[in-house]
Amino acid sequence: MFFDFGAGELIGLAILAMVLVGPERLPRLAVDAAKFVKKARDFASHATNELKSNLGPGFEDLDATDLNPKNFIKKQIGNVLDDDSPKSTKYPSSFAYAIDPDLL
Repeated sequence: MFFDFGAGELIGLAILAMVLVGPERLPRLAVDAAKFVKKARDFASHATNELKSNLGPGFEDLDATDLNPKNFIKKQIGNVLDDDSPKSTKYPSSFAYAIDPDLL
């Protein structure tokens, strides 16, 4: 999800780990690393569920990626662009939203 490792990088990391840690302690290190990753995922899942429950109704479909400011702004701009009519009657009906697509 966060890291983009290919097969070559994984093999290189495995060889480096065998050299640095040693083949005797490597299996135990792998188990400990897997436990750490599982605990981190459980913590993140629990924090997300707690946030959803504390925010109350209307936020049941909250996704953690929605909290990223860049994604939030893209979503809001997309909602404005999808809207057919301007929200204010202050501007003539021929007024259109003009956003450069290169900025998105």
